[in-house]
Amino acid sequence: MLSLPLKFDCLRRRNIVKHLKLVRNKLQNLLCFVKMSSSEPELQSPPPPPFDPSKPSLPISYPIKTLKDLESRSYFNSFHYPFNKASVPLKSVLPNRRRLLVCHDMAGGYLDDKWVQGGTNPEAYGIWHWYLIDVFVYFSHTLVTLPPPCWTNTAHRHGVKVLGTFITEWDEGRVACNELLSTKESAHMYAERLAELAVALGFDGWLINMEVKLDPGQIPNMKEFVDHLTQTMHSSVPGSLVIWYDSVTIHGDLHWQDQLNDKNKPFFDICDGIFVNYTWKENYPRDSAAVAGDRNFDVYMGVDVFGRSTFGGGKWNTNDALDVIKKGETSAAIFAPAWNYETHQPPNFQTSQNRWWGLVEKSWGIVQNYPKDLPFYTNFDQGHGHHFSVDGAEISNDPWNNLSCQGFQPLLEFVDNPTLDSIQTLVDFNEASYSGGGNITFEGNLEDNAFFTRRLFLGELLLGDLPVNFTYSVKSEGDSQLGLSLQFSSTMNKSMSILLASQEIYQFSSKFSQVITTRPHEKPGNSPGWVIQEASIAMNGYKLTEIHAVCYRSKPEFNKPRPAHNPVKYFAVLGHITIKNSEKKSGFPPSSSWIVEAQFIKWTSVSRGSKTLGVKLIWKLKDGTDTVFPNYNIYAKKLAKQVVSDRDGSLEDVPKYLGTAHVEAFYVSDLSVPCETSSLKFIVQVCAADGTCQKFDDSPTFSIDVKGQ
Repeated sequence: MLSLPLKFDCLRRRNIVKHLKLVRNKLQNLLCFVKMSSSEPELQSPPPPPFDPSKPSLPISYPIKTLKDLESRSYFNSFHYPFNKASVPLKSVLPNRRRLLVCHDMAGGYLDDKWVQGGTNPEAYGIWHWYLIDVFVYFSHTLVTLPPPCWTNTAHRHGVKVLGTFITEWDEGRVACNELLSTKESAHMYAERLAELAVALGFDGWLINMEVKLDPGQIPNMKEFVDHLTQTMHSSVPGSLVIWYDSVTIHGDLHWQDQLNDKNKPFFDICDGIFVNYTWKENYPRDSAAVAGDRNFDVYMGVDVFGRSTFGGGKWNTNDALDVIKKGETSAAIFAPAWNYETHQPPNFQTSQNRWWGLVEKSWGIVQNYPKDLPFYTNFDQGHGHHFSVDGAEISNDPWNNLSCQGFQPLLEFVDNPTLDSIQTLVDFNEASYSGGGNITFEGNLEDNAFFTRRLFLGELLLGDLPVNFTYSVKSEGDSQLGLSLQFSSTMNKSMSILLASQEIYQFSSKFSQVITTRPHEKPGNSPGWVIQEASIAMNGYKLTEIHAVCYRSKPEFNKPRPAHNPVKYFAVLGHITIKNSEKKSGFPPSSSWIVEAQFIKWTSVSRGSKTLGVKLIWKLKDGTDTVFPNYNIYAKKLAKQVVSDRDGSLEDVPKYLGTAHVEAFYVSDLSVPCETSSLKFIVQVCAADGTCQKFDDSPTFSIDVKGQ
């Protein structure tokens, strides 16, 4: 993904690195000689064993590095393969309009996102502005880059397609191409292997990046490879994409064209689009659109956010290139959007990320709307945080990250330099959450008879005959109140606004078509401070188009004046929103309906009788039907052989949360088991699409006796 001058720069750097490595090796050899000559023997720790994907370990995502591994299908024999399957299907169709492709390239890839079951870095990189994106590409400089399932899950949840990358570059890439393109049969075989991987892992296609010089005689088989991969993907995954990167030409030259023209159009003609190199000139988008004809939106003009010779300079001027692309009537491809994360743009990543994507929104516009289907549930989780909650109760205060847990993200408009007398709105990871690790916090100043609104979602939800239930959780201070404003439109172009509020509001009720008083339920279960608000609405034939948060104050009690100090301070937290049909209730199969098994049980002695346990848990319904649950919370309870105190043999009053699974499997690694433990009880808490979770007593379980007890 580099322009020609940059390729040469990289080559020079590579030669310098090789020279430095030679110098380093000579110094190491000299050091070893000195140590061997010393009279003091020195103990050397053995190097760690090489990664063996067949051995049980914490599940990770990793690429395929050689054509041999691709051909042999060895990936499917990996211990990690079942964990890498995406669990969220894609329901969207690529629209016939200008589109935004985002290509993720950060430090070689497979960093915090490689931990399939989640990592421990609460500041891990992520994207949450999915409503601006149509296609997401996971990129690295490895032969076959397989997107980690966390990216596929959260992108699919927001209606965004996900592509892996097939890349050949440098000398090893030239050797790979000689094998790949040796015959028509080999080109077809490797194309089928790539399609098989996409189908098995649940992503939507490939970016093909051939950055090596080819012999002209290899071009026919290159075209066979691209064409067969495209046709195989289309027949296997309707709506899938194969996109060609603007690098090698139809004559075999490694010469980036920076536009669609006769030197790369033959590849464009047999696949779903072209990713144009990012050193284009101002007239190139329109010229490329003319060459593409009625496929002009299949041309994705590249924009490098780092600004390496890119039009407009990238960085905070990325929107300048987007403006030109938009006028040229083509699509855009943003490369390396993690620029602000990698370069530590001030004041912090959350703010700089929101500001940068805010510029993209102003230039390009919103391309994804939700809610579209029922049930609709969001807890505003970005997929990382400093704690984790379920139904308002904090079950872990450990830092974590897992993009698969990211809920539908609000379309919060970025406000630069907010005034002191306004309500600041932010996705917060420090305040207690109702579910997951995030929420939306509203804080600032608000006068008694005023109200403040903030856009949350733009929807395309058509309502039918049945009433629809709205549920949301609020935690607030003093008389601060939080409601929801719902905008509807009908087929007759009639609009209606409904306010859901916890009490009758007279001072600004005329601003809405109707005010519905919600039914509050305070402190459900173990969720102190949270109030659950519910309301039911019948709007047959109307479409829900917008959801806004409404900040207001409760009516002061009679003869109870407001304190003189800080009379206008406002603070409230929105924990979640659920929208679902009134008659459809969450139904969980009883624990007796499940089969839970354990595999790869490994005990390791530590000290004084204590041990650690490694085990893979798998579960399925006894009747063999496919499960439709999006995730499962995994817990462990340690039981003592004899009664400890008055706790009926339990070493722990509350089961310990281990993590969240998005497939029907979870690997427990190095679980600490005290010496007095006689057995372990694992609980698999089933969670539904509407955010509800099964009660512990009804959840499937599996027990293991401690070895030696």
